[in-house]
Amino acid sequence: MSSSDADIHQLLGSNPLSPELSQCITSLATAASLNQPPTPEVKSYPDAIYLNYFSIGLSLLYAPKGGYRPTSGLKCNDLKHDRLSLDSIYVYNVPIKKQTKGTSSRAAELAFSTYPLLPLALNITAEAKDKEEKPISRPPKLDVHAETSGKDFVLALGEPDRKGGGAGPSSGSIGIWCEWTKDGIMVEFGGDEAKGPQAWERGKDAIWKIITVFSKG
Repeated sequence: MSSSDADIHQLLGSNPLSPELSQCITSLATAASLNQPPTPEVKSYPDAIYLNYFSIGLSLLYAPKGGYRPTSGLKCNDLKHDRLSLDSIYVYNVPIKKQTKGTSSRAAELAFSTYPLLPLALNITAEAKDKEEKPISRPPKLDVHAETSGKDFVLALGEPDRKGGGAGPSSGSIGIWCEWTKDGIMVEFGGDEAKGPQAWERGKDAIWKIITVFSKG
């Protein structure tokens, strides 16, 4: 799947062995100059399976179905693939300069490379309204680049349906995040602009860190 191909939302609902997902992983591996598609790290829980593809900046969350309850510590070959449904897709954007101090709480994020097929094309729901129920003019899609900022997301998508983060001291707070429920998109922002008491004032300049893609509301 290239940046100009079908919206990544179309992968939702598939199982880990679906041809479409395999093609996506292969394309990402090629773009990242890997010799072969990576084998994911598996994190298994009774109600969720995470497949983490660190080298291509991708994490996939699967929901078990049909009464399937995975145990912890499973490997790829142990999974009942036909009883897993892709629930959410996490796309990572990692700064070139990684942190060297205070990384314990963000160690997992820092293990990921940047998603190699940028810009990431996200289809936008055409019919949207503001808080006063007035129609909002929106582009048909948003091309997300490595430097796409909070301002860029809001210009394309409008004000988020939900948002949070940014409170407390800069050293201990989580970064700001925004969710556009009808578009099935949540964006977490990184950098100093996304943390601390003035985070929302500076948030327009914050660069995205993780995009979560889920079923459109």
